[in-house]
Amino acid sequence: MHKKYFLIVLILIAAVPAMAQGLLKGTVYESGSNNRMSNVFIRNNNNKQITITDNSGNFSIKAETGNLIIFDSPGFISDTLYLIDLVPKKIMMVTKTIALREVSITSTRQAFDPHKEYPEIYTKSKVYIMSPTSWFSKEGRDARKLKRYFVTEEQQRHVDAVFTRAYVGSIVPLKGRDLEDFMTLYRPSYAFIRGNNSESLAVYINDSYKKYQALSPEKRHLPALTSDVKIQQ
Repeated sequence: MHKKYFLIVLILIAAVPAMAQGLLKGTVYESGSNNRMSNVFIRNNNNKQITITDNSGNFSIKAETGNLIIFDSPGFISDTLYLIDLVPKKIMMVTKTIALREVSITSTRQAFDPHKEYPEIYTKSKVYIMSPTSWFSKEGRDARKLKRYFVTEEQQRHVDAVFTRAYVGSIVPLKGRDLEDFMTLYRPSYAFIRGNNSESLAVYINDSYKKYQALSPEKRHLPALTSDVKIQQ
């Protein structure tokens, strides 16, 4: 009998650390609208937990106060949330309308290798014929969504490495914000970058500049964005 109570006490003690790490829940919206965002990549910078929003924009991730939670989605500004509590959060993602101010993006931006950074995602995403749970489990579905996100991120970084301010600025007579707005308006797709050489890209940039010049002055400039890093309560 004493052994039974002793085992119960041990189980309770072991559960304390698990309970100390709570669960943060919330919903991600597109800023300025009520549109909920699916497939937003979410990472806890402290415990390295990662997840992705569902089709309704909802998410849950293991976290505790003092953690930094990072929200990423292609075409949107990354949002960093410092947790002061675990009250459900409403996250507003701002559209990325201003190009990054990089000096030399090929030399300053770290290579992105999700296979090394998140190997568990590739393990959990596998589907086994004799394991139906691997087909339908939420963990497996989320892992497969994350894999698709990683592919998109790798592609966008490849575009960044080719379509740089230094290169575009050497072709068109634009500087500063004018150059950034031009690059945002006429950013090429990953498929275009992969299917064309440097000569074709130069022609594309020149053609785009002609279209840019044909725009009215107000349409050439995009609205400036404020900082997205915040503390939410």
